[in-house]
Amino acid sequence: MIAEARREQIREMLMEDGAVTVGQLQARFGVSPMTARRDLVLLEERGTARRTHGGAVLPSIAAPENSFSQRVTVAATAKLRLADAAFATLVPGETVFLDSSSTAYFLARRIAETGFDVRVLTNSGPAMQVLASSEHDVPLSVIGGTHRRLTGSFVGPSAVRMIREHFVDRLFFSVTGLAATGTLTDADDLEAAVKQAMLEQAADATLLVDESKLGTHGRHAIASLRRVSLVLTEVDDPRLHADGVTVRTV
Repeated sequence: MIAEARREQIREMLMEDGAVTVGQLQARFGVSPMTARRDLVLLEERGTARRTHGGAVLPSIAAPENSFSQRVTVAATAKLRLADAAFATLVPGETVFLDSSSTAYFLARRIAETGFDVRVLTNSGPAMQVLASSEHDVPLSVIGGTHRRLTGSFVGPSAVRMIREHFVDRLFFSVTGLAATGTLTDADDLEAAVKQAMLEQAADATLLVDESKLGTHGRHAIASLRRVSLVLTEVDDPRLHADGVTVRTV
């Protein structure tokens, strides 16, 4: 059996039963324990499984919030492709918001490496660090506020006030997940408020979506997908299509 077809069947087993064991996968598909565990690792990276000792379970409906150091390693190859695609849309002289997502961090890294002529405003500590340490003189405005150690971001009323003092050309951001209603969500209410403010102050918004965002959602609503102009996605999904939204598969 082709590996991807096997993983799809494993995902269906999880949807039906809520859990699978490595032994069950060995018996059903005739694979080694190493192959079964590798399949579960890949499904976990996509957000459709959560590994446990000896197997995996269906992820919680509302995703927990992971640290930045954890998020930056999940689906890293896909996030790099998304960041490259976002970078290719930049126009010299633009002013852009970058949120505290790990995908936006990869875009900040590309800007820092090339010294591309854009002005960046961000509440992401890791993005600030990579841009400030660039050998190029990248114009950078820091959005301050309450520091969240988990994510390395700055949030709260002060951050929202600072965002509302600026009008920018574009926002590049990601989310915890997309609800079935087409609502963009985040795991944290303060992060959601920052992203809401950024959406209000940006002329256009580009959403960066790897496959893991399509299998879950956060507890806090940000806005309707219709507030986004462009979606750059690893995997196309009917939920990403809304009136006025351009969807581009990377």
